[in-house]
Amino acid sequence: MAAVSSLSFSAIGQTSADRKVNVSSARYLASNFEGFGFRTSLLYHSLGVRVSTAASSSVVHCMSTATDVPTVSETKSNFLKAYKRPIPSVYNTVLQELIVQQHLMRYKRTYLYDAVFALGFVTVYDQLMEGYPSDEDRDAIFQAYIKALKENPQQYRIDAQKLEEWARAQTSSSLVEFPSRDGEVEGILKDIAERAGGKGSFSYSRFFAVGLFRLLELANATEPTVLEKLCAALNINKRSVDRDLDVYRNLLSKLVQAKELLKEYVDRDINLQTNCKLGDKK
Repeated sequence: MAAVSSLSFSAIGQTSADRKVNVSSARYLASNFEGFGFRTSLLYHSLGVRVSTAASSSVVHCMSTATDVPTVSETKSNFLKAYKRPIPSVYNTVLQELIVQQHLMRYKRTYLYDAVFALGFVTVYDQLMEGYPSDEDRDAIFQAYIKALKENPQQYRIDAQKLEEWARAQTSSSLVEFPSRDGEVEGILKDIAERAGGKGSFSYSRFFAVGLFRLLELANATEPTVLEKLCAALNINKRSVDRDLDVYRNLLSKLVQAKELLKEYVDRDINLQTNCKLGDKK
């Protein structure tokens, strides 16, 4: 997966010019992030899955009821209460957009937590936040974000890591042969295949598509036919996956471009401040 260029905000001050670039870049990222499909009208394609406890003890069932659904404002407020430090607007604008849309996804009546969905979200989050000034703060924001949605951030990370480790040990062939094998991850995938095939509740989501993409990437399964076979084994519509992965790759490319532009501005600002200090000393 293309790595998003690192970026430091340590040199961004409080001048009007700084704020202008910061806000402009944030809007650029947000507008393109919306293109990934996190719009209200598209959320009815979000995840609504049911994973049996027999498939994996690590899978957590999370279904909303009419009596325990918080408002979007409450979820955003919970996030801000959990993480009180300021977030650079280039990141904060996208995070605020994302948490609103995921709130609607999370409290959809048919929503149930799924490990592949978790892998997809973790992948998107880590790509979005790569280059954040502090690793500690990046993790704290992740914790606050997931907890604001009343879910378990540790479970997200554990399940994502479990699927990543499993995928690294696979080949193009073994990845799609999971139905014939036993194992914890194989059980998760077989359960998804059963539900997607009509034997339970399943609702496709773009996070799920990214999760599949991550599995293929880690298994070095670059052949186009592998995705086709994996989708067939999971009873997933490949055309939907292709569409969403194209949008996701485009998003990553634009994230790289936006952060590179801001990095260039920061570097110029640092050089300007350095030259000014040297001039003052003379």
